[in-house]
Amino acid sequence: MTKNLIVLIGPTGVGKTELSLKIAERYGADIISSDSRQIYKNIPIGTAAATEEQKQRVPHHFVGFLELSEYFSAYRFEEEVMLFLESYFKTHDTALMTGGSMMYIDAVCKGIDEMPSVDPAIRDAVIAEYEEKGLEYMLAKLRDLDPEYYEIVDRNNHKRVIHGIEICLTTGNTFTSYRSNTIKERPFNIIKIGLIREREELYDRINRRVDQMISDGLIDEVKSVIAHRELNALNTVGYKEILKYLDGEWTLDFAIEKIKQNSRIYSRKQMTWFKRDENIKWFNPENEEEVLSYIDQCFHNDEKV
Repeated sequence: MTKNLIVLIGPTGVGKTELSLKIAERYGADIISSDSRQIYKNIPIGTAAATEEQKQRVPHHFVGFLELSEYFSAYRFEEEVMLFLESYFKTHDTALMTGGSMMYIDAVCKGIDEMPSVDPAIRDAVIAEYEEKGLEYMLAKLRDLDPEYYEIVDRNNHKRVIHGIEICLTTGNTFTSYRSNTIKERPFNIIKIGLIREREELYDRINRRVDQMISDGLIDEVKSVIAHRELNALNTVGYKEILKYLDGEWTLDFAIEKIKQNSRIYSRKQMTWFKRDENIKWFNPENEEEVLSYIDQCFHNDEKV
């Protein structure tokens, strides 16, 4: 019998979590998180990781299993998820992967080439250039070298910007080319479902979710990991802004507004990425029965083939 991986994607705050639980319960599927921050321990509030109650409803994988100091990448995510699915599909017919980390999703669905090693001399030169000229200069350089990656990179994350430039200068190719050379064949069927809302509604949900995170204890969570502030795991929306508040650079109200603003910006980048994929079938999250009917139809069509 054909094995199926349902991939539920969409921008931050759109409503993936609750629908993913309902889909997983209906089809007896475990949930794989494709979120590049939910993989880390000790930061569940700011990453909107699955709660203990949700884990009781449906088994979750790749959530809170790494120390903040551990290195992880889309390439390693592909390797580990493929190993997991090889074992999982021996006893299950359907798995569900959900999250908003675009490169992690593509790594599993399409495959990702292992990034070339960066020339140490080039790395030193790029870092020195960043320290001398700043992030805006490096962003302009990345835009010239790889305009496609420039459009979707987190422009506040200097490490990702620098790495993109390093790869371009080391190889003479774009960073993007190492993400999209060849789509790998997978030994399972992939059903991609995208969730989308009107922009005003989505932004309101994002704003309210940030307020809820603050109420749930985001500030104390950031304080608890502040010793690790230089790690890449914390170089993300929510933590960067609260750190500025704790440093006395920003007021709390301003920091919260910046989290909301940066989350909205990130949601637009996610949609820019997702809309390039013609295999995604889009739904409003409120149309739950339409989503389930579509999955049933995909299963039925596959059985007929």
